[in-house]
Amino acid sequence: MTVWNALLTVGFSAAPIIELRGGIPFALSQGFSPVEAFALALLGNLAVVPILLWGFQWAEKLFMRWTFTRRIMESVFSRSRRKGRWVERLGSLGLVLLVAIPLPGTGAWTGAIAARLLGIENKKSLPWIVLGVVIAGVLVLFASLGVIHLFGLETAT
Repeated sequence: MTVWNALLTVGFSAAPIIELRGGIPFALSQGFSPVEAFALALLGNLAVVPILLWGFQWAEKLFMRWTFTRRIMESVFSRSRRKGRWVERLGSLGLVLLVAIPLPGTGAWTGAIAARLLGIENKKSLPWIVLGVVIAGVLVLFASLGVIHLFGLETAT
């Protein structure tokens, strides 16, 4: 339980794909308590959400300036809206579910991308993404603790 391991946990949890699905098990494997592991992973995963939401908004404005990139962006937005109809149909609940289900291809990064591509305002999407991250964190924590207990991987103290 070093500062380095805490920073690694935050970093893993902030990274795309890994997110807190990797951060929580890593922290637990390094001897952090479940509360510490959850808090560090949550901190890392949530820290990137506002940066992603407003960063994607800035990038969209930048790329819409040029005809070539505007066409690409419009194509991506159009395709995403067709594929993301279930998220649009379910609204806030759809965004929460997209983020909360702790599977590859879901999470805070995907939620932020989906919110931007589906045209959901940053201020409206932020609390729903946060709720989804918290739910995913609880699910991953319980799953990790169950696996640790099931296979007798607890550290001897």
